[in-house]
Amino acid sequence: MHRTVPVLVAAAALFATCAFAEERLPTIPPAQYTADQKQAASDFEAARKTPVFGPFEPLMHSPEVMSLSRSMGDYLRYKSSIGNTLSELVILVTAREWSQDFEWTFHLPIAIKAGIRKEITEAIADGRRPTDMNADETMIYDYTTELLRNKRVSDTTFEKVKARFGTKGVVDTTGIAGYYTFLAMQLNVAQYKNPKDSSKLPRLPE
Repeated sequence: MHRTVPVLVAAAALFATCAFAEERLPTIPPAQYTADQKQAASDFEAARKTPVFGPFEPLMHSPEVMSLSRSMGDYLRYKSSIGNTLSELVILVTAREWSQDFEWTFHLPIAIKAGIRKEITEAIADGRRPTDMNADETMIYDYTTELLRNKRVSDTTFEKVKARFGTKGVVDTTGIAGYYTFLAMQLNVAQYKNPKDSSKLPRLPE
């Protein structure tokens, strides 16, 4: 009897935790949208040619933030001055640093299609520095990793990106890392659920 009580208490606590987690920023059914949410959803679909999905679902709880972040993403993901291949590399490094499964699962096939080799993505997923990166991949990997881990970049790393992509490239690279950090934070706070058949990033030691 005495052994059963702690087990039941622990089970109840776990159930309460799971139930609470499922109530975090749940996806709002379109039928329940406010006027502002309807406008935000309409603008999103016009820009992205798809209904609201992924990180933008929890963001719909603040439609103004959702719309502004979508607008920033329209540039940073699709039109940045470093090009789509390197921007996808920044996104994968950011998703790994935040252990964000949805962000990783969604962008992994996009990155590979854009030209990031599978061996590079596997190393990033495992928390290892990829080998045999080309010069552009190396400098962007170093820049993003330093920024996310050290909260700054060295003069050497900064100057390499500046020399290759200019000051606009520096700002855009920082912007991509910052933007996908923002989305990763929102997804992690919301405890947004990945599709059941999707893979998860390996959990790295703290």
